[in-house]
Amino acid sequence: MKYVILQGDGMPDHPVPELGGKTPLEAANTPNLDDFSKRSVFGLACTIPEELPPGSDVGNLSVLGYDPRLYYTGRSSLEAASMGVKLGPSDVTYRCNLVTLALGSGSAVMEDYSAGHITTPEASELIGAVKEALDGDGIEFFPGVSYRHLLLWHGGMDSINTTPPHDISGRDAQPYLPSGEGAEKLIELIERSQAILRDHPVNKKRLSENKSPATSIWLWGPGRAPKMPSFRKLYGLSGAVISAVDLVKGIGIYAGLGVIDVPGATGYLDTNYEGKVSHALSALEEVDLVMVHIESMDETGHEGKPELKNQAVEDFDSKVVGPMLNGLRERFPEYKVLILSDHPTPLDIRTHTNEPVPFGIFGSSEPEIKNSDLVYTERAAADTGVFVDEGWKLMGMMLGRK
Repeated sequence: MKYVILQGDGMPDHPVPELGGKTPLEAANTPNLDDFSKRSVFGLACTIPEELPPGSDVGNLSVLGYDPRLYYTGRSSLEAASMGVKLGPSDVTYRCNLVTLALGSGSAVMEDYSAGHITTPEASELIGAVKEALDGDGIEFFPGVSYRHLLLWHGGMDSINTTPPHDISGRDAQPYLPSGEGAEKLIELIERSQAILRDHPVNKKRLSENKSPATSIWLWGPGRAPKMPSFRKLYGLSGAVISAVDLVKGIGIYAGLGVIDVPGATGYLDTNYEGKVSHALSALEEVDLVMVHIESMDETGHEGKPELKNQAVEDFDSKVVGPMLNGLRERFPEYKVLILSDHPTPLDIRTHTNEPVPFGIFGSSEPEIKNSDLVYTERAAADTGVFVDEGWKLMGMMLGRK
């Protein structure tokens, strides 16, 4: 038996006027998802425990069958694992975004949490300049992918209050700077980065091309190294993850899963969907389970752009769901598929919520059609009455275990 998880990050949403009062899942053309829902155990699941923040860190732990209330220790430490950064017992990590702050006259508006989805080569140059100037006194910077980077603070503090930059798009960022004991260290680094980045050649070139410059770093999401049992120990299976983002790769590493790098995987609309599917099908020749993580729906949700999120949903359906299901039918006699999201990223608020997400579980040995009226939407999932209050238990459901 082979197992596949297709994770559409941030896919669920609220109805929006721009889509005729529909959610992107309702408005998009998704024949493969709709057909899948008709053949599945279909309903809603809570991937985010009420007491934890509604982030992709918590949500993806749930998706991979780990109770986040037991294993969540912060976001950035998971990303550190993907970057090959080893953490000691006193080390604290922070996510380091390159952002576009409109600086002036006592305010700093968060214009773009991703600096215009800056490319990885450009971002590496900028973080390199920040690293050269600010490393020292227990501080180390590490480059990541696109706008996503890492700060390692040896002997640092993880109780500082921080805010994800995508939560404050369009707002004055000053009230959301790190706060609490030890916060002055992070604020100093943020402010010093602005002078380093202001006249950097990369930013000058981006401005000449009418692209958003990276005018500051933004530090958030403290974490320490988690202690997680391996996926094999928990479930007795081998597996792998495919993703463009360090967070999901890091969870995979801590879970003892293989991490498959796909050329051209960007985490946005231009990602290599076809490559992710083909690498996943090839990996299943060797391992029991593969999770394919697609980030574009989350990113377009944060941008608040309905037409782009609608495109991201349709791309997920046509370039991932359809080809993956066809490939499984052609190559493996027995398989099960779970399709879900880690959390919603509603367009109207441009950030994550802890609302339940639609999920479907289908097995090759199950009846072909269970409900001919079903479609893969938030409302249809709610109408089934199927509800899983702890999303991490979906793994056991897919594997046929309690």
